[in-house]
Amino acid sequence: MTIQSLGVGSGLALDDLVQQLISAERQPKETSLNAREEAVEAEISGLGQIKSKLSEFKDSVDDLRTDSDINGREPTIKNPSEDNDVLSAEASSSALRGSYSITVEQLSAGSRITTNAGDFSSSSDALLSGGTGSLTFAVGTDKSFTVDVDNTTTLADLRELVNNSADNFGVTANIIETGTAEGPRLVFVSEETGAGNDLSITNDTGNAELDRLTTGGGATNISAANIELAKNAIASVDGIVVESSSNEFDNSIQNVSFTVNELSPKDANGNALSSTLGIGFDKEGLEQKIRDFVDNYNGLIDEVGRLTRYGESNLEDDGALAGDSLLRGMQSGLAKIVSENVSNSSLGGLFRLGVELDKDGKLEIGSSDFGLGSGEDRLKAALEDSFDDIAKLFTDENEGIAVRLYNFVEEFSSSDGLISLREKSAKESRENINSARESLELRMISFEQTVRAKYVNLDKTVAQLNQTGSALFAALY
Repeated sequence: MTIQSLGVGSGLALDDLVQQLISAERQPKETSLNAREEAVEAEISGLGQIKSKLSEFKDSVDDLRTDSDINGREPTIKNPSEDNDVLSAEASSSALRGSYSITVEQLSAGSRITTNAGDFSSSSDALLSGGTGSLTFAVGTDKSFTVDVDNTTTLADLRELVNNSADNFGVTANIIETGTAEGPRLVFVSEETGAGNDLSITNDTGNAELDRLTTGGGATNISAANIELAKNAIASVDGIVVESSSNEFDNSIQNVSFTVNELSPKDANGNALSSTLGIGFDKEGLEQKIRDFVDNYNGLIDEVGRLTRYGESNLEDDGALAGDSLLRGMQSGLAKIVSENVSNSSLGGLFRLGVELDKDGKLEIGSSDFGLGSGEDRLKAALEDSFDDIAKLFTDENEGIAVRLYNFVEEFSSSDGLISLREKSAKESRENINSARESLELRMISFEQTVRAKYVNLDKTVAQLNQTGSALFAALY
């Protein structure tokens, strides 16, 4: 008798029995693997969240760990009115604090050359009646370009030749059509500003018809009255006249650069109205950096607490990294650094800056007084009077809080840091679990084959016994 399906021959539910045996064999192993996988995935996720918080915290610490980040100078400009934009400024961290009265008397400009009235009757007429020639445009000895012309070149063509020259260093040509007997007038403007950077136009080949386009100073050349020389920007700083070949004044005030944008407005009597340039510490910027430091520190501590907590009851889950010694050690190390003093700063520690550790291990701009004012009072006083000591508090090479915190966090957050090593180990565990699942599947296939083979034989035996019993029963009756 051939058994087509397990249990058909015997009439017993052998297939269900086999499935139950397989399930009983698989379930404890699979449950264990699922629990291990859930724990590993939670660990990987938790470590990723900590790395993200560490990155945010490290960025805020990085903004405080160099002297230039703290002692930066902030220029403030007060113009005569809101409608004015007389100047803008930048200052290095070594600029001295002070206030300066500035007026702008002249903006820098390049040369402007206009051909003489009546020299040309039409912009479409040829420049030469015959032959060829060339014109060289130059500023000083370092910058020049040459254009070639012939008896087909018009005034309009010359404009295009100048503007499109590959060697053009900043000369623009344009034609003004006067519509009068003065005829069209060709205007050349140079971008090279500053006294002495005057544009010259030279007739290279001596063709007399080109003299009316040159600045040679002869009777047939462009008149001096039609030549505007390049000029410096001129300003007055606290009554002292200063000049610059461009509109940027670099170090006229030591370690300060200011750019003039327009002439100073004048009062009813024609006197220039001054703008005030103040150079001081960037108190608002530093205060924001300190507050960001506090917020990001607390965000990191909150994340560590959330991930390492134990549930207070059976109904509350543990954190993904409950009781993790690495994160607890990191938290203790951070608290130790922010609570210690810096001997080179008269502020001593964060407390005199208004920053305190609360009972939960987080930082706050404290409310306690101790005869020194609230945290807000201490912070504002330090920002007003103790910029250098704030810098030492955070940036001292050996004891600076920001320097030490940055280096400490780097041990955990770098690509080869402690957390990355933990992540690598957790990911290896995940791979091992996947391998274990594959091995389990192979074992279960083998187990099922073995069990089915046993119960196929049982099915056949019972079927044969049933058949024999039926024959005996028939013979007797």
